[in-house]
Amino acid sequence: MAHSIGSSRTASGFLAVKALFFDVFGTLVDWRGGVASQAEAILTPFGYALDWLAFADAWRGEYQTGMEEVRSGRIPFSKLDVIHRRNLDRILPRFGLEGAPEDALTALNLAWHRLPAWPDAARGLAKLREAYILAPMSNGNISLLVDLARHNDFVFDAIFGAEFAGDYKPKPGVYLKAAAALDLPPSACLMVATHSSDLAAAAACGLRTAHIARPDEFGTGGAGEARPLVPVDLAAAGIGDLARRLGLASR
Repeated sequence: MAHSIGSSRTASGFLAVKALFFDVFGTLVDWRGGVASQAEAILTPFGYALDWLAFADAWRGEYQTGMEEVRSGRIPFSKLDVIHRRNLDRILPRFGLEGAPEDALTALNLAWHRLPAWPDAARGLAKLREAYILAPMSNGNISLLVDLARHNDFVFDAIFGAEFAGDYKPKPGVYLKAAAALDLPPSACLMVATHSSDLAAAAACGLRTAHIARPDEFGTGGAGEARPLVPVDLAAAGIGDLARRLGLASR
């Protein structure tokens, strides 16, 4: 279960932590709302009208399948932009989009570079950076993560996109190579995510773990995680709440 969440007590238990690694899709940014709104803006001028949220869900639904082809070794490593485009092409027939102009589809594939942050994310990251090294540890490629950071005023000290490790979470090398790049033992790194599977994999590599509640990741009343499903070191309501639980609220 999660450790005590009292601010001073929690902070004292994390003195050895030097770096915070962040999952991005779902934890820091709203992929569902962002993809749906951009798909509507890009495709409506061409006469398309569909359930945009269902479209976003279907596209994201191919996410793990696309990465598993790399993780399993069936195909060489490909950046997430490439995988997203393959996945987009897979779902086009389901929504009658086979005839959409190529320029529109190219623009749509970059929707993942312009996703909106959850309201607490940017301010919470700024507070956390007062005391910790911050870096995304995401399956996104580096250019995607740079664009998201600039789009949402996220300030990071390093960016560990998937091509840094040449693999995708939850493979152990993704977590371990990031810690090694900062000359830190895994125990000095805190993985922050809303997905319990990500946290379980990080913990198995020796990282500390913090769960962020995002119950609306898949829409109001959807399947987002309001609480961790695995043992974690901390459970927080948001990024700002994580800063408070780490003793930074009064800084």
